Amino acid sequence: MTVSPGLKRTAVICVLRNGSNFLLLKRLKEPNKGQYTPVGGKLDPFESPLRAAYRETWEETGIKAEKMTFCGLLTESSPTAYNWTSYVYVAEIEFIPPPPCKEGELRWIGFADLLTVPTPKVDWYIYDYLLKNKPFAFSAEYDKQLDLLVMHDELEDVVVFQA
Repeated sequence: MTVSPGLKRTAVICVLRNGSNFLLLKRLKEPNKGQYTPVGGKLDPFESPLRAAYRETWEETGIKAEKMTFCGLLTESSPTAYNWTSYVYVAEIEFIPPPPCKEGELRWIGFADLLTVPTPKVDWYIYDYLLKNKPFAFSAEYDKQLDLLVMHDELEDVVVFQA
């Protein structure tokens, strides 16, 4: 199925955490190739976001999350084909050795170390809000090179990032 340029694709972001440590994926493919991101992916036809979160976590990590908690929305807009609406979930999991993953390398990264590894700018704000148990509705806007220009928290109508 093709999506017209500019239309939003729907996905889930599944943040797997143990306290202030996050099990992140160093991606092998675009988007965000070579960067550390939570696991996740596109919704299948007729699939709810919650079911997609459980499925994507299982498919990418082999971890059967006991509980996924909805945390917020991330809407990303650009003048390219990169346009997404992502439902963000978090699951508290045991601190286990990172399992193998066909999507890339899984690695535990502490919140304090997130700024020292390549990760999308918007993700840091997601982790920050999660650690504060603060709900969010982020709206991120990018330029043609997919550099982040501005990000709003629409729940509070505040700018959280401005280039």
